[in-house]
Parts: sequence; structure tokens; C-alpha cells
Amino acid sequence: MKRRNRSQCIIVRNGKILMAKHRQNGEEWRCLPGGAIEKGESPEEAALRELLEECCVQGEIIKKTSEYPDPFSNGYNYTFWVDIGNQIPILGEDPESKENPILFGIDWLSLNEICERDRAYIWAAGLLSIKEFADELNSWGDDISYPSYK
Repeated sequence: MKRRNRSQCIIVRNGKILMAKHRQNGEEWRCLPGGAIEKGESPEEAALRELLEECCVQGEIIKKTSEYPDPFSNGYNYTFWVDIGNQIPILGEDPESKENPILFGIDWLSLNEICERDRAYIWAAGLLSIKEFADELNSWGDDISYPSYK
């Protein structure tokens, strides 16, 4: 399997997270703006380039929030907490899939608007390192919950 590294951005505004909506082969999911790291590009450069491509905004890295091996790509995922100031993100495009677009939207979502699966990925990406989300997690209590299976 070819190794493929991915870089992505966590962008937070008013308690909401900027999420990209993808659609491919009849499936939909939300993820953080990001994508493949190109040859000769640093993870930081890739994160900011992907943000510009997908959301048409420029960002400034606040800090790296995670780096972990991706079991699906045989590569690594790098995530950065990024500030975009007062810029308003708009839907851009994924240059790698211009002929068969998979990027279908961008939205500011609170945690309770993100499905359990996609939320697990953003926790792995380092959401806990952002104080307002660490505080929210501390408020959740001790109840056990788990998505149901059909």
C-alpha cells in the first residue's frame, strides 16, 4: 500500500468547528478541511494550502494539535489549530477531483451537530487541546453511551 500523509485544520469560531462535507460512492461524511501532503511540502504548508483550496480563506497556525498514524492510508495525519480571523469561508474545490467532485459543502457545526463517527475523528485530531472543548468534555458527566448497531 502506498503511503499517503494528510494534513488538516481545526478552525473554531463561537464554539463551532468548520467542517467540510464530502460525498463519494453514495456515502457522505464530514471532516476537517485538509488533504494530501504534496511532495516537498511540509505538513504546515499542506494544511494552509488545503484550507485555501477548500474554504477560500488564508490561515495562521496557532499550534499543532495531533500527529497520528492513519490505519487506512499507511501514512500519518497531521492536524493544526488555525486562526482565520474574521474571514468568511466559502466553498472552494478539491483540485484532485475536479472532474468528479467530492467536496459538497462547508459548515460551522457544534459538536452535537456532528455524527458520532465524524466526531471521533476530530477528537483524535486534537480537539481536546483547545480549552473550550476540554471544558465542554468535562461537563459531560459519567453516563455511558455508545452508538447503537442495527
